[in-house]
Amino acid sequence: MKINVINHTRSLEKPLRVKNCETFLCRLKGLMFTSNIGLDSGILLAHKFESRTNAAIHMFFVGMDLGVVWLNNDLELVDLIRAKSWAPIYTPQAPARYILEFHPDRLPEFEIGDKLGFE
Repeated sequence: MKINVINHTRSLEKPLRVKNCETFLCRLKGLMFTSNIGLDSGILLAHKFESRTNAAIHMFFVGMDLGVVWLNNDLELVDLIRAKSWAPIYTPQAPARYILEFHPDRLPEFEIGDKLGFE
């Protein structure tokens, strides 16, 4: 299922529509074996609760860099990074429940503290 990402703090330059990934298998695969991603697409990895450990990601078998933002229970952005292809692990600096991965050129549209929404 695709959902729209809204940044309530600042306007996004273009709409961002992402795949909602709630199951373990969907989160496990993530964007592995993907070599490109559109400027308007991405993936939302959702967990049942906030955690630094469970919100950690790896970039093994991901053939491109990604923009990654981590969100807490209140959908407040708690960390962001440009994740490099094949990097072993990225862990957010604060507990997170949601991980949003998208084209790295979109990363400047987000800042820590932004309040996001999904529809």
